[in-house]
Amino acid sequence: MKSIVMMLVCVVMLAASPVKNGYEVGDKATDFKLKNVDGKMVSLTDFKEAKGFIVIFDCNTCPYSKAYNERIIDLNEKYAAKGFPVITINANDGSGDSYEEMVRIANKKKYKFPYLYDETQAIAKTYGATNTPHVFVLNQDLKVSYIGAIDDNARNAASATKKYVENAVDALLTGKSVPVTKTKAVGCGIKWRDA
Repeated sequence: MKSIVMMLVCVVMLAASPVKNGYEVGDKATDFKLKNVDGKMVSLTDFKEAKGFIVIFDCNTCPYSKAYNERIIDLNEKYAAKGFPVITINANDGSGDSYEEMVRIANKKKYKFPYLYDETQAIAKTYGATNTPHVFVLNQDLKVSYIGAIDDNARNAASATKKYVENAVDALLTGKSVPVTKTKAVGCGIKWRDA
């Protein structure tokens, strides 16, 4: 009888345990291989000289993504040459976020960074991305060093007083601790496919 009660207690405890959804700061991210807007498959291991990555879950349609678009372009401009390229991933389900629309937007905006299509949404789920934009800064060993928003002002880049991603990357480049490791990602919720 005692063994049955113990077994039931274990089952209840397991059922009540929270399920981990996505990465936390300090976790090691796994690599991926996704289709870029140029038709080529891209993975993090393709960037042999990288000191880390600014992985951003983004989309074409969200007003927040549109507001942050120039800042994302600027992040790549500032950090790609220093070894921290921007890698954007679109996992959004919907016609405005189709692969064809991604190609159109990337060409129009002249993206100099990968804009990858997470068609199955598996990578967004693995990372725990919930919003667009949602940033994951990874160090050279793919350890998650920062998760959250790009900065503290979604409406206006000039009014941002806390540049979370820049501060995180600057710290990693100088061998210092990341000052703020997690913030709330501000943006539209990712549109998930019906299961």
